[in-house]
Amino acid sequence: MSAPDAEGKPRRVTRRFPMFTRDTARPEGGGRAASGDAPAPARQWPVLAVLSGVGLGLLLTALDVFRFGTILIGVALMTGAVLRWALPDVGMLAVRSRFTDMITYGVLGIAIVLLAMMAQPHGLKVPFLDQILHYTIR
Repeated sequence: MSAPDAEGKPRRVTRRFPMFTRDTARPEGGGRAASGDAPAPARQWPVLAVLSGVGLGLLLTALDVFRFGTILIGVALMTGAVLRWALPDVGMLAVRSRFTDMITYGVLGIAIVLLAMMAQPHGLKVPFLDQILHYTIR
């Protein structure tokens, strides 16, 4: 039994989640990046900036500029981490909590940049990554 309701009758309360979710909480910082009067692209400029960088990197990779294209993809993801840290509202760039988004974007960006720099020929030699690649790919 629980506290009485508005009519004074005790009511039974369950700790189970409801069968149907009526609303969800917006991620921290998931508000508009610009005022509501601005057009939709201006309200979502952080995610558009990151997606534009990734898209340009994919285009360069498809045009056989592999190393520069993949480095650009990694830098775009790291830019997303910085935007998530620096701005209070980033629109749809906010997916989870601020900390989780920053760690996810940052780690993936750094991993992509390191692997792009290690790609042959004339790749960068990073000892611990070279050993990992030796046991997994070579």
